[in-house]
Amino acid sequence: MIGLFVGFGLLIGILFGFFGMGGSFLVTPALLVVGYPAPVAVGSGLAFVFGTSVIGALRHLDHGQVSYTLAAVMILGMTFGIEVGTRVVFLLADLGSADAVISVVYVGLLGAVGLSVLRDARTDGTDARTGRVATKVHAIKLPPMVSLPGGATVSVWVILVVGSAIGILSGCLGVGGGFLLLPVMVYGFGVPIAIAAGTSILQISVSGAFGAFVYAQSNAVNIPVVAALLGGSALGARIGVSATRLVNETDIKGYFAVMLLSGGVATASKQVSIVYGVEMLETVSTVLIFGTVVLVSGTIVRTSIAALSEIESVDRY
Repeated sequence: MIGLFVGFGLLIGILFGFFGMGGSFLVTPALLVVGYPAPVAVGSGLAFVFGTSVIGALRHLDHGQVSYTLAAVMILGMTFGIEVGTRVVFLLADLGSADAVISVVYVGLLGAVGLSVLRDARTDGTDARTGRVATKVHAIKLPPMVSLPGGATVSVWVILVVGSAIGILSGCLGVGGGFLLLPVMVYGFGVPIAIAAGTSILQISVSGAFGAFVYAQSNAVNIPVVAALLGGSALGARIGVSATRLVNETDIKGYFAVMLLSGGVATASKQVSIVYGVEMLETVSTVLIFGTVVLVSGTIVRTSIAALSEIESVDRY
């Protein structure tokens, strides 16, 4: 099992470095799928977020792909939200409904965000509705205002509210919030996707540390599992961050959507198998979680190698 988590961590590392997320939007469902209690899955997911995000943040800092102002304001909002979300999880655990509620929320969020990103990728980012969302956010002129990469100006209060909302979900679901932060920064704030990825990783390294600390106080962090995942992800993170410079933006969005939708379907399959006792659905959920990680991370590596080969060919001639 430890060997499995080391290998899984390597692949997750590639994905989180590539997408600008701590990877827990797959780690926490994976732990739920293999049978860990909800509080332990959430707490371990946040601990993994912290470790992986520090590695990825350093790489993005080297490439200048970080907005420090946006990260600082989001951290303030998310810290408050995580505290609220953590209390909700332990309340649900006391009521005996934590696993079911967290699974349902996961399915809804991953499905909704995944479909939205998939639609945007298929239209090459030209969806008019996406532009209207950013325009409405920019139209809120409640001071103080902050200037963001890409030329946008956004109210600090808007960022704080968004950060608090994502923080609550982060504390409830055991995620750093990257799978929500990335779409919010790109589609809501109008930040370029490379900067959004780097800023997301820097921000969730702080929020992940805070969330892991809160859960660790209740012994809801599985240290051996987290250590195995981090051991594998250390190498994968460097590969993933480097790949963002070689793969075009539309491909990034498409891969991201596949990961989200797969995670949602896997979590739903696991919950249905528990409720109705269908063992085959439990197998389906396991295959979806681990199989999709292998498929997408392998595709990223293969595409990056092809891009490097093309660059070398051009330089040669």
